[in-house]
Amino acid sequence: MSTNSPVWFITGCSTGLGRALAAAVLDRGRRVAVTARDPRTLTDLVTGREDRALALALDVTDTGQIAAAVKEAESAFGRIDVLVNNAGYGYLAAVEEGEDDEVRALFDTNVFGVVDMTRAVLPGMRTRRSGHIVNISSLGGLAAFGATGYYHATKFAVEGLSESLAAEVAPLGIKVTIVEPAAFRTNWSGPSMRQSRTTIDDYTDTAGARRTSTLATYGKQPGDPVRAASAIIDAVGSDEPPLRLLLGKTAFDIATARLDTLRTGFDAWRDVTLSADYPED
Repeated sequence: MSTNSPVWFITGCSTGLGRALAAAVLDRGRRVAVTARDPRTLTDLVTGREDRALALALDVTDTGQIAAAVKEAESAFGRIDVLVNNAGYGYLAAVEEGEDDEVRALFDTNVFGVVDMTRAVLPGMRTRRSGHIVNISSLGGLAAFGATGYYHATKFAVEGLSESLAAEVAPLGIKVTIVEPAAFRTNWSGPSMRQSRTTIDDYTDTAGARRTSTLATYGKQPGDPVRAASAIIDAVGSDEPPLRLLLGKTAFDIATARLDTLRTGFDAWRDVTLSADYPED
């Protein structure tokens, strides 16, 4: 295998989009550090590809494991060209129902895991003046619904962080892409989903109803992880990668409707908005 082959580092490869992406990148001949909290779940991905596939134990909430995994990947492959921050999960609760330990754990994985992984690979990318950071956000990083407020908060945070990062690293030859999938046929709304133990009757018709409808989508989601993986690889390989990549028709439809709703609301209150400035001389 050529040492010129791009090196990918992907978090959260045990299931879902991360696993599909790791398989697709390997199928295209790239070198890949595939990671999961339990590396035994990655055996079938790396078997027969040991020259270009490296399975690593990684919990993105553990900064020691992050440092060790990045060091091992760079030692094996010489560098990391593409970091994919994919590890994450959902949490169902009305805002008032959210439990401190669960909410903090959610942010530790979905936000601070992204932060710590990114900071770990940036020194090498800066030195080489090249690299690409792909942050897996969600349609839920652009539009919010009942029962997933804390999950949306993590993804809105990833969106803002990624925009700032893109502005900072562009002059250094490093690219950033935010991936925003809608509902894909993964474990997100099934085995991977966490829920608050607390429920409040007053939210039965709002957050409660959406808890039920969200869980009911499991196994029926319209998005295909294999096709999503191909789209991500194509975007990374393009001459001008997008800052944002929506995935799935639902993502496109809801995101563009969200733009229209924002514009309508801004325009309706334009006069009040402008009145808040000091008068012009």
